[in-house]
Amino acid sequence: MQPSHTELVPALAWGLPFAGMLACIALLPVLAPRLWHRRTANIVAGWCMLLLVPQSLAFGVGHAAHDAWHAVLTEYLPFVALLLALFTAGGGLLVQGGPWGTPAGNTALLALGTLLAGLLGTTGVAMVLIHPLLRAATHRGERRHLVLFFILLCANAGGATSPLGDPPLYIGFLHGVPFFWPLHALTAPLLVLSLPLLAAFYGIDRFFARRDPPAPPSSKLHLRGHLNLALLGGLIASVLLQGVWHPGAVVLLGQAIAGEKLLGIVVALLITGLSWRYTPRAIRQANLFTWAPIQEVASLFAGLFITITPVMAMLAAGLHGPFAPVLTLLTDAAGQPIPLAYFWATGLLSAFLDNAPTYLVAFELAGADPHTLTGPLARTLQAISAGAVFFGALTYIGNAPNLMVQSIAAHRGIRMPGFFGYIALASCALLPGFLLLSVIFFR
Repeated sequence: MQPSHTELVPALAWGLPFAGMLACIALLPVLAPRLWHRRTANIVAGWCMLLLVPQSLAFGVGHAAHDAWHAVLTEYLPFVALLLALFTAGGGLLVQGGPWGTPAGNTALLALGTLLAGLLGTTGVAMVLIHPLLRAATHRGERRHLVLFFILLCANAGGATSPLGDPPLYIGFLHGVPFFWPLHALTAPLLVLSLPLLAAFYGIDRFFARRDPPAPPSSKLHLRGHLNLALLGGLIASVLLQGVWHPGAVVLLGQAIAGEKLLGIVVALLITGLSWRYTPRAIRQANLFTWAPIQEVASLFAGLFITITPVMAMLAAGLHGPFAPVLTLLTDAAGQPIPLAYFWATGLLSAFLDNAPTYLVAFELAGADPHTLTGPLARTLQAISAGAVFFGALTYIGNAPNLMVQSIAAHRGIRMPGFFGYIALASCALLPGFLLLSVIFFR
């Protein structure tokens, strides 16, 4: 979701379509749910037109088309293709048995997912583990807290330990940050944040479990759909390959895209096809697999990727753009970056503007030199990384798996909180941890 290269820094008014998209995501599911679920694609297209038509009138049709195609080809398609492959392969893995369903078992599953997220990525872990977690809780009356803490831990915080874990860290890896730097720099902040969350979840889950019938007896842990495990491994390998293999750009309809990104799209689509073709239907039926969640997420993020382009261009302009008054707060009187300011600024922007491009903007504002940022200014990069990864859980749109998990839960009959309701609950769970991180690591 990087800004396109334009000569002029957009004025704040060009961010209104993106603000309108956010308002619709927040309000329409509550105020007009039937309209929202039936006409989501139309509403998204309308906000895109409210950006592209004025752009065409002001700068020419070619300019508007170039910006839109740039966002779609270089940012959206690699993103949605990877998400589609993870969703399809993850939905083709059936985890049966295990101790899940009890407070201790559910807590163990969240802890396992938090650990695995650094290896499989937050999206990969979310798509694999959300199904057994919800399937084991079918006897429970209240299940929303399961989904909430799953998003906080498995779909966000756990991705802090490697570039494979979360897109912001992968962006850093592509810009020269050593592969194992996040493991050394972010493991301690992850423990400080996640251990209290796991303890809180155990207490809440025990409270609700007292009202419900006991969980069915646990059975031996069994995994079906091994082909999809291999496909997920291939997908992870292709992501790693994109970080070290750069064959040059390919021009499609006048827009250049890196060859490794194009290969990533092809590999993701191939894995999607193989998973769908060769996974037994019984496995997908057991997971209650449906295409509806990925359709909803793909539609929403298409609009977000297009309408966010001028907003990211404003941020990328730094001290020469409309956000200059805010960005000046990131440095002290001597011009040195303030880690605490970077932590909160990167975090809050990541919660609403997507964490990967926000990380990149903060990385560039801090100097964009990986040797300095992993050396003398390591606390600054630690703050940027922690803010981008951890704050992504504050909203449904802060990180790609959030909305996907919410949609899967809703299709299983769980009444999830709305946009603002989720923010309120996530803030109650996360803000104490963020304050603790601020005092321990970034003050």
